[in-house]
Amino acid sequence: MALTLVVGFGVSSMTTAQAQNPWDYYRYRRQQEELRRQEELRRQQEQQYQYQIYQQQNDRWRSNQYGYRRGNSDGYPNWGGGYELRQTALNAGYNEGLRAGRNDRNGRRGYDNYGYGNGGDFRNYSSYQRATKDYNPRFGDRELYRRYFQMAFENGYADGLRGV
Repeated sequence: MALTLVVGFGVSSMTTAQAQNPWDYYRYRRQQEELRRQEELRRQQEQQYQYQIYQQQNDRWRSNQYGYRRGNSDGYPNWGGGYELRQTALNAGYNEGLRAGRNDRNGRRGYDNYGYGNGGDFRNYSSYQRATKDYNPRFGDRELYRRYFQMAFENGYADGLRGV
């Protein structure tokens, strides 16, 4: 027991002596600040790395300001909906527009002073107004289908008038 008291007193006096030396305290503080600075730098680098990974993974799926997906080669905006809904609407709309545009070109009703053929406006076509050709309720939202169909109809109509 006496030995424990002597050893314990010696250890406590050494830590007290170390704490009383101002140079040791200064060195300790510098080491702690350096460790904090290195940890902050490591954390910032990790955040930058995670952000770069996020950018690379999501770059092709993010939309730009016009709603077009990067990496999407068809040039149409992505307003959501399933793949089958979107593709069916785009194909049906484009084909109907192409047929209507060719019909107007062959009947010499193409572009006029007011815009497009069929009385000056492709929107007069009933297939454009209905925009439900090839629609199936299992696709989902009918209005979304109509939006895709009508956009593709416009492009198909323009191509038909140009003779593409």
